[in-house]
Amino acid sequence: MDFSSPLIQGTLIKRYKRFLADVQLADGSIVIAHCPNTGAMTGCAEPGWQVWLSPSDNPKRKLLYTWEVVLTGQRHWIGINTHKANKLVKEAIQKNKIAELIGYQNLQAEVKFGEENSRIDFLLTDPEKADCYVEVKSVTLLHDSKGYFPDAKTVRGQKHLRELSLIARQGKRAVLLFCVQHSGIQSVQVAKHIDLDYANELEQAMLNGVQILCYSCEISSEKIYINQSLPFFS
Repeated sequence: MDFSSPLIQGTLIKRYKRFLADVQLADGSIVIAHCPNTGAMTGCAEPGWQVWLSPSDNPKRKLLYTWEVVLTGQRHWIGINTHKANKLVKEAIQKNKIAELIGYQNLQAEVKFGEENSRIDFLLTDPEKADCYVEVKSVTLLHDSKGYFPDAKTVRGQKHLRELSLIARQGKRAVLLFCVQHSGIQSVQVAKHIDLDYANELEQAMLNGVQILCYSCEISSEKIYINQSLPFFS
């Protein structure tokens, strides 16, 4: 996925109130950028790191910049915009870049499913296959080359696992796909130390037949795309 317009480089001053970030641009001016990430962003938002912002030409927007990527002090690239995860996965599925999800004729996004008023990120269908429900999660929390999810307690994430378990028990295909937007992460595992309830739900989901996939991304200031599978450890 190429960025629709060239990104603007700056230096992060601070992230605050979850959705805001102060950034100093090359000309010395300071702008407030929208931070499209509701997570804790541990290890992703250190003052002084290089960041890249996408500009908006919409005059109705209060904030004219969106924080897209960051280059850490360890030279790791991180995709900050968690909304991009679904777009990255959709593009990869359509281009047959995810081996486990090749061969479906139809792809629908945001389809209602389950018993708890949920929407699945993608529903893949084909006359020759069982329906495949795909839930996407963005991973950016790094420790010792391992990626962890979640980076904060997530009741919503626990609900998604229960819904996927239900789908699997019904004989359909249920997939939890971790989209890793951090170039330093080489494997993924559940963050039991952060959300034990999520870890327990995930263990039960796997017992019920939910499939876990992990894919990393190639990230730069020009583009982001899914490039390879990573191992998962429960």
